[in-house]
Amino acid sequence: MEFQRLGNDVFVRLDVGDELHSSIRELGEHGILSAAITSGIGRVRDTIIGYLDSDGVYQKETHAEPMELLSTQGNLAPGQDGPFTHIHVVLSDDDHVVRGGHLFESTVEVTAEIHLRVLDSGGGSAFERVETDSEFVALSFCKIG
Repeated sequence: MEFQRLGNDVFVRLDVGDELHSSIRELGEHGILSAAITSGIGRVRDTIIGYLDSDGVYQKETHAEPMELLSTQGNLAPGQDGPFTHIHVVLSDDDHVVRGGHLFESTVEVTAEIHLRVLDSGGGSAFERVETDSEFVALSFCKIG
């Protein structure tokens, strides 16, 4: 992974073998604690996506084959166990069949280019992730000032 920060904008390039979540979480080591993931494109493989059902349980499906990463959105926030990423994606297979959902994991096949907008406020983050009674880890807003 390589990245460049320009003000509150961070541009990340992920390389073959990089995992999306863990790579973005590594930005915390560089003082980027909270950010909006505004876009992402590339080619990925070994991807697990899904959705949260009405019982609060994630339903997952795995796609081992390489797929085009058409869109990426989400956020990076402090969590109970360190940086936490919540990412949704839109993917296309080689037949142009589009799938999307909550991203659990994905490995870069060729490259991925991600843009984040840093949302840290002077002394810390304006939000964090907190555990709930379900598998979902909720966004909680912090008092600033």
